[in-house]
Amino acid sequence: MDKVVASAADAVADIGDGASLAVGGFGLCGVPAVLISALHERGAAGLTVVSNNCGLDGRGLGQLLAAGRIARAMGSYVGANKEFARQYLAGEIEVELMPQGTLAERLRAGGAGIAAFFTPAGVGTMVADGGLPWRYAPDGTVAVASPAKEVREFGGREYVLEEGITTDFALVRAAVGDRHGNLVFDKAARNFNPLAAMAGRVTLAEVERLVEPGEIDPDSVHLPGVFVQRVVELTPGQAADKPIETRTLRGGGGA
Repeated sequence: MDKVVASAADAVADIGDGASLAVGGFGLCGVPAVLISALHERGAAGLTVVSNNCGLDGRGLGQLLAAGRIARAMGSYVGANKEFARQYLAGEIEVELMPQGTLAERLRAGGAGIAAFFTPAGVGTMVADGGLPWRYAPDGTVAVASPAKEVREFGGREYVLEEGITTDFALVRAAVGDRHGNLVFDKAARNFNPLAAMAGRVTLAEVERLVEPGEIDPDSVHLPGVFVQRVVELTPGQAADKPIETRTLRGGGGA
């Protein structure tokens, strides 16, 4: 089955208001920036986004955030996005923060059809006990707080119950993809992309290089095409647009 669509705009055409999205990437690494920009142009609002972070100011998911399109964010890192922090503290967006490993496993579990699992991460904290501020009121009080979760003991150690995550759509970026949707990710860009792709009921993948079926060695496939419904081939310019989040230079040393 040829899953290639003509453009990113075509790929996101049925993502409407109120949709939930799992989005790959970590900071600016492996972010499906072209699909996000197409979604921004489409104008869908009231979105629930599941991603490690919400991009940077004006980049990645930061585009949707700045436009007021995200109603709820689920992730593990607010990071250096000042607009994200401002909206959260002002009560303009609901934010569910969780341990990074828990986020990864919730996405993987959802994609694998696992309803819930127990993890020691968060036991003895507000992650398990409840009370984390999900949404603030304009006066700074907590309007919506996280509920308490089930805690159970196994082998003398306590574990908290976490639910798997599934979303209406997933947006991911891969280095190489074929027309059947098999994907290969490049180094650190693998991050949350395979997990996000698994969690989406309809997964959209932008690929830097499109190849024909059979050109990818089966042992080199990071994500099988069964998890991908639409593939968008990037232009050379789009594929090369990879900004550096934090540039650090090491000064020369003397003898």
